[in-house]
Amino acid sequence: MDFEPIAGTEELKKEFEDFFREVMKDAPPGWENSPEDLETEEGWAFHKKVQREMGKRGWLALAWPKKYGGLGKSIFEQLTYNEVRAYYRAPGWDLQGVGMLAPTLLAMGTEEQREEFLPPIARGEVIWAQLWSEPEAGSDLANLQTMAVRDGDDYILNGQKVWTTGAHRADWAFALVRTSKELTRSRGLTYLLFDLKSPGVDVRPLPTMSSHSRQVESHFNEVFLDDVRVPLKNRVGEENQGWAITRATMNFERSGLAGFGALRHSLDELIEFCKETKWRGKPLSEDPLVRYRLAEIAVCIEAGHATGRHLLWGQHKVEMGGAPGMGMVPRASSMKYFASELSQRFAYVGSQIMGLYGQLKSQSKWAPMSGRFERAYQAAPGGNMAGGTTEIQKNLVAWTGLELPRA
Repeated sequence: MDFEPIAGTEELKKEFEDFFREVMKDAPPGWENSPEDLETEEGWAFHKKVQREMGKRGWLALAWPKKYGGLGKSIFEQLTYNEVRAYYRAPGWDLQGVGMLAPTLLAMGTEEQREEFLPPIARGEVIWAQLWSEPEAGSDLANLQTMAVRDGDDYILNGQKVWTTGAHRADWAFALVRTSKELTRSRGLTYLLFDLKSPGVDVRPLPTMSSHSRQVESHFNEVFLDDVRVPLKNRVGEENQGWAITRATMNFERSGLAGFGALRHSLDELIEFCKETKWRGKPLSEDPLVRYRLAEIAVCIEAGHATGRHLLWGQHKVEMGGAPGMGMVPRASSMKYFASELSQRFAYVGSQIMGLYGQLKSQSKWAPMSGRFERAYQAAPGGNMAGGTTEIQKNLVAWTGLELPRA
């Protein structure tokens, strides 16, 4: 891998930093860019404001073709933007729409679908939700039972989805549904797009521990579908062939490398806390155990960041005519489980170092980080399940990367 900066990224990085440093001055008090922050009216309004501004600049679609609202930049320039945005904890990024559906449509959608759905996403005008998991189909997603039956030029959907992030705020959804009872498991699934304002869609909130503690509405929902009509033209790929498209979407989600930027920011603040806080007459930063734990987290963040850039470099070389390397699935899965377990470990380390100070959420000198690590501690176990459990990611690495036999 060439570790020298890609031409143009340093100038862009400064432009992004100047923008986010200024725009975050208007963030609501105690802003963390957590899901709960977006559940206040003030927080949601701030999110939409930043999203529209980034849409005007074309930053939501930096690496997309210009014909779909993008700027035609390289994947490294896109990554630079994502890392800076994450470091400053800026809102305005629709993971489901920009990060998951859009690259799927660019790779596997029809030209009509790209022209219809991508420009509004690039402008920050439409929010998307992911309707995959069901009460009996979480980790075993291929077991889902929501049915879609052909009726002329439409599908009619009936079933229930669960753990749907942001469905109450979203405009549209991409869903995985069953279109064949004869074909079992993944062989009878189809990928559909539909308007969440369609008749028959019922979105209900699912409270979580962190949303309850902050007394805000939950960002999780369950969605009931009762005779919901979806036009045939909104099917991505062929009928009963949705599993391959879904796996591609999963990889776009799981390879999210920008999260290391957010971890770096939290580490910088924790280090500053250790420098300013004394224990038994000495700053915490001089305690050997504290220094070791901080260093261990720092090394892991750098390792994850370097690995992610190496993966992108390999993709870049393929785009420039080089030979393809190891498949996308094991690489994305390894990055996903490494990042989610690192986030969990960091939450525990931060909570241990800060002690009772870390549990205070008020805006005062006695609450140095306004309860960030307390919230991270509550949310961390969920990260090992969302987007596919750590155990599933390790299986995918073993089966598709190392070619080990399935049990």
